Amino acid sequence: MDFERAKTYLLSKPQTELDFPFGEGVYVFKVKGKMFATLSIGKVGKEAEAKAKADPETRPVSEQQSWWMNLKCDPDEAAILRDIFPSVIPGYHMNKALWNTVILDGSIPQGEIERMIDNSFLLVVAKMTQKAQASVLIHL
Repeated sequence: MDFERAKTYLLSKPQTELDFPFGEGVYVFKVKGKMFATLSIGKVGKEAEAKAKADPETRPVSEQQSWWMNLKCDPDEAAILRDIFPSVIPGYHMNKALWNTVILDGSIPQGEIERMIDNSFLLVVAKMTQKAQASVLIHL
């Protein structure tokens, strides 16, 4: 899954909005004002960008960067996913027990990433009031 597919899938969730509270380049996806995912260029991509500025003959940054997606996760499942997929790591800049970072490097099947996104979305919705939950879940 690449950036555009991830962004499109995240925005397809009911009542989802895109916000930038952490600045340009950090896409934050919220349902009814509650964050369920972030999407940004990973550390390696930022290092590659700096290297490309210093040496224009290096490979283009677009070929070197990978997008990192933070997703909320059940703590037990989070640990299992980290064991199964090398591209799933503890949530970068997040609560490491409740969030995973998924590195979109092509090593995880798209269906599995969509399942992780769905779970993150539903975990956030489950913490809302019953009225708010109903207004979201009616669209699923």
